[in-house]
Amino acid sequence: MPFYHTLGQIPPKRHTQFEKPPGPDGKAGLYYEQLFGTIGFEGMSSLLYHIHRPTQVKAVLESVDATPAVAVEKNMLSRKLLGFKLEPSPGDWLESRVPLLINKDVILGLAAPTRSPTDYFYKNADADELLFIHRGSGRLRTLLGTIPFEYGDYLIIPRGMIYQIEFDAETQPRLLYLESHSPIYTPKRYRNQFGQLLEHSPFCERDIKRPQDLETHDETGDFLIRIKKQGALHSLVYATHPFDVVGWDGYNFPYGFSIFNFEPITGRVHQPPPVHQTFQTDAFVVCSFCPRLYDYHPKAIPAPYNHSNIDSDEVIYYVDGDFMSRNDIAPGHITLHPGGIPHGPHPGAMERSIGKKETQEYAVMVDTFRPLMLTEAAMQLDDGTYYQSWLD
Repeated sequence: MPFYHTLGQIPPKRHTQFEKPPGPDGKAGLYYEQLFGTIGFEGMSSLLYHIHRPTQVKAVLESVDATPAVAVEKNMLSRKLLGFKLEPSPGDWLESRVPLLINKDVILGLAAPTRSPTDYFYKNADADELLFIHRGSGRLRTLLGTIPFEYGDYLIIPRGMIYQIEFDAETQPRLLYLESHSPIYTPKRYRNQFGQLLEHSPFCERDIKRPQDLETHDETGDFLIRIKKQGALHSLVYATHPFDVVGWDGYNFPYGFSIFNFEPITGRVHQPPPVHQTFQTDAFVVCSFCPRLYDYHPKAIPAPYNHSNIDSDEVIYYVDGDFMSRNDIAPGHITLHPGGIPHGPHPGAMERSIGKKETQEYAVMVDTFRPLMLTEAAMQLDDGTYYQSWLD
């Protein structure tokens, strides 16, 4: 997210001495500066100030292959995955992840964790992460601060961010997650040359949930960090607590955004899917379908027209509400419409939409620019007949 934020204590000038308060022996010492940056010092970055050196690795433990098992490599069927058939996992937010649709650019999956971690921290060094909170609430704890989250929130976690996720005990979380090998940004057409979101953007900086309540731990010991790199999950032991930052500033940090703060763009006739775009990468886009007034031309057909995804696969994750263009769709379902096959409203949906004034649907759409493969786990959720659901 290209705007400036800061938390905690920082020196007046970067790359200069930043003294710690004197200890019992009267000696002060210096905080340790770290640049948390991207794209070879040219991308977004933040400057962090640590109590201890952030480079202290005590031990390297096991490495586990985390490559998903592919069941269908070349898919040419429209699919419907029954996401809520995925049973709650005995694991936490990371251990419960089940990858469903993948290509070289992105992993898309679901998670239904039942506990919060207590014994390790996590860092994805391969990918930016997008988490969508379908059920549950809690806190995203990072070395740059905490972000409270709830139903309907997107959480954007830049690659390399050390974090944990804590869920409130009274909730049964369900998450949609994406791991993107391309950075996740807000849509370029909604930003001016300075990075500020424009007046016609469907959301603005006021809607963004920034990190708050910076945790600073001055602790030494054995701290387990799980790091995903090159498709493997590595376990390392750090000599100091990873949340030892006393202050930071910059542009590279995690943030949240609620789907309920997305303001739909409408028109006299049906608007194309890009008006719903919420995030972009070089390899896919993410859109939010939200309650909105329907088209107001006297002859308008509110249902979407039939269209062909020649250059992309379309994935829709259904969240809540009345999914007017589909028959037999419920919350937690995932539809996949592969490139090369036309798709559109189900039989009867076009006719039902005429004369309607509004919709109350919530859904997340992901359009990828390369074909998606289905994992073995995805095939266990596939209803097997969705591709025939447009027959009269």
